[in-house]
Amino acid sequence: MSGAAIALQRALVVALKAIGLPVYDGPPADAACPYIAISDGSTTDWSTKTERGREHRLSIAIWDDGRTPARLHQLLSDAEDAIEAMPRALDGQRIVSLAFLRARVVRDPDGPWAGRIDYRVRTLEQ
Repeated sequence: MSGAAIALQRALVVALKAIGLPVYDGPPADAACPYIAISDGSTTDWSTKTERGREHRLSIAIWDDGRTPARLHQLLSDAEDAIEAMPRALDGQRIVSLAFLRARVVRDPDGPWAGRIDYRVRTLEQ
C-alpha cells in the first residue's frame, strides 16, 4: 500500500468513526450489526509531469440486521456526509478530487442488509 493510500485510509477511518459505528478493515468474523467494513480498494497512478499522484477507488460496506432497510439508508447517508467532509490535507498528501460513484443496498434472504458506497479519490503529494 502506498503512502497516499495509507494516509487516505487513516482519514477515512477517522471520518467514519464519527458516525458512531465500529469500523473494520474488511469484514470481521463476529461483529454485531450495524458496523462498517472498508473493503478492498485499488490505487493507480495519477501523476502529472511535475507531481506524484494516485487515484484511489474506495468501497465502504455498512451491514445492518434491521427488518427494513430504512436505518441502513440513513447510515449510508451519514457515511457519505462524513466521507465528503474529510479534510483535504492528509499526511503528506492532499485530496484534489473526491467523487461519489455509486451506492447499492442488497439483502441476503438469510442474513443482514448490506449497503455499499463507492468513491473515486485523487491525491497529490504535498
